[in-house]
Amino acid sequence: MDIWELLARESIRDLVARYNANGDAGRFEQMLSVFADDATMEIVTHTGDVEQYQGLEPIASLFRGTKATWDGLPARPGSPHHVRHFVSSHQIDLLDRTHAGGRSYFLVLMPHGLDHWGRYIDEYEERDGRWVITRRRAVSDGRIVTGEDSPG
Repeated sequence: MDIWELLARESIRDLVARYNANGDAGRFEQMLSVFADDATMEIVTHTGDVEQYQGLEPIASLFRGTKATWDGLPARPGSPHHVRHFVSSHQIDLLDRTHAGGRSYFLVLMPHGLDHWGRYIDEYEERDGRWVITRRRAVSDGRIVTGEDSPG
């Protein structure tokens, strides 16, 4: 493996870590810095519905709206509200020196415990000397149904 491949892989791993750590903390400006200006974000729900966001401002609005729903969830007594994404099995495929794809699994813990889980399917590109996410497809494979979600 050449040095450029090692640097690319580590830079891409860092993107995914920063995306989750900053997003979980509500630091959306820092989180958005991992995206290209013209990035696409797709959310595929556990029911198969697809929402697509093109560009930084629409992606930012997605996360601001998501945080508003987090803020409405009750925390366990005596514990702060939190959201934690855990990513595993991150496979990175370098296509050339400036393009790559990736796939990984995620699960999300919230104050009530495991909330949802799924897969990230990503496209990355090196632009102006740094790697960015150009396309992220977040596919939800399942979620925990709480009392509020139960039918009837």
